Amino acid sequence: MRDGEAKRRLAIVGNGPVANGLARQIDSSDIVVRFNDAAYEPHRTGTRTDILFLVNSGKTMQRRVFDPGFVASPIFQNAGRIVLPYHPDVIARYHPKPNILSRAKGRKSDWTREAIAVFGRQGKEVSVLPPQFYEQCCLELGIAEGDRRRLFPSTGFIGIKYALERFQHPEWQVELFGFSWEGWKRHAWEGERTWISDKIASGNISMRVGETRSSL
Repeated sequence: MRDGEAKRRLAIVGNGPVANGLARQIDSSDIVVRFNDAAYEPHRTGTRTDILFLVNSGKTMQRRVFDPGFVASPIFQNAGRIVLPYHPDVIARYHPKPNILSRAKGRKSDWTREAIAVFGRQGKEVSVLPPQFYEQCCLELGIAEGDRRRLFPSTGFIGIKYALERFQHPEWQVELFGFSWEGWKRHAWEGERTWISDKIASGNISMRVGETRSSL
């Protein structure tokens, strides 16, 4: 980046509450990243979505691929690109498998193929992160090999790490909205909180005030 040249701005928006008055700041960013069933609140969270991370395993993705309402939703329609965080090898190796009764009802762990087909038919570019990236996330959070079937990096963490590697400091100013690293007990929240604090201290990212809780 040349001296005097303005940084490009990237907004990463979690699924927790976002303070009033930030929608315009989010939408005016050069790139906006969101996650899963992101809230559609134009007055609060804005509407722009350049990259949408969607968890491609379990019941949630099963619902999405069979629900016409999801692909018709403003969040999905506004998304420029879909990123699936779990490579099928990761799902096969670490994710829990449905029991016999659940399998009889059509449940399974891996919905990657179906997601690519359904979202591709909607004209979306769909990409899947490589398994090595997931392993790196676990290593950075201190999730040992033996714990990776019970502890999982959150989608928010995966998205933030992806963004920091793809849109590198100092050319980019990365801002977080709607995060507090609380929620599902199988995420390594303390490790994620420490990792983010280190990135903020190093100047790689900034946290916008007013956010309280994330459900990522």
